[in-house]
Amino acid sequence: MDYRKYLKFYPDFPIKGVNFVDIIPLIQDKALFRQLTHDLAAMCETANIAAPEARGFLFSTPMLYDPDIPVENVIPLRKKGKLPFAQGDLIQVEIMKEYGPDHVYFRNSDIAAGKLTGDTMEITFFDDILATGGTSRGLALGLNAQKVTIDGKEYKVKVKDFVFLVEIDDLPGRSRLEDLGPVKSLIHVRESE
Repeated sequence: MDYRKYLKFYPDFPIKGVNFVDIIPLIQDKALFRQLTHDLAAMCETANIAAPEARGFLFSTPMLYDPDIPVENVIPLRKKGKLPFAQGDLIQVEIMKEYGPDHVYFRNSDIAAGKLTGDTMEITFFDDILATGGTSRGLALGLNAQKVTIDGKEYKVKVKDFVFLVEIDDLPGRSRLEDLGPVKSLIHVRESE
C-alpha cells in the first residue's frame, strides 16, 4: 500500500528550516491504520518493542493485538515526570534531538516484563520518524547498557533492530544507527518535500 500519499508536510514547523512530516492522517481511517500497524509489526524482529512517547505509542501498542505477529511487550520511553517508579527502577538517558539535548526515561521493570531470547532481552526500537537519529541512538545505547534480573538471574539487554514509520532519506539518521543494528522504514520521504 502507498502510505506516503496520506502524509502531510508543514514547512518551517516547529522552527524555520524544518519540514514537519504529519503522520496523523494515518490514524484517521480504521482499515488503513489496521493494515499499517500490521505492516509495521511484521518488520519487527523481536517480541519486545521500545517506543518513545507520544506518537511511538500510537503505532506500537496496537501491534499487541495482531495475532499473526509475536509482539508481546511495549516498553514506554517517556519525558521527565511521566513515569511513576520504585527506587532504583527509573533510568535516565540523555539524547540529542534536532533542536538540542533532552532526557528520556524508562523503567527497568518494563524491560524485565518482556520475553527473553536465550540469555538476552532483545528489543526492537520503534519510532514514528527517523530524521537525524539522535533520539534513537541515545535511547538504544541507554537500553544496551542495561541488565535486567528475572527470577534471580541477570540478563543483558540488546536493541536488535530499528523500525520507523517514516524515514527522511536525506538526513543522517540511518547512518547513525546502522552500527547498532538493522534499520527498516515503512515510508521514505525527503526533507525537501
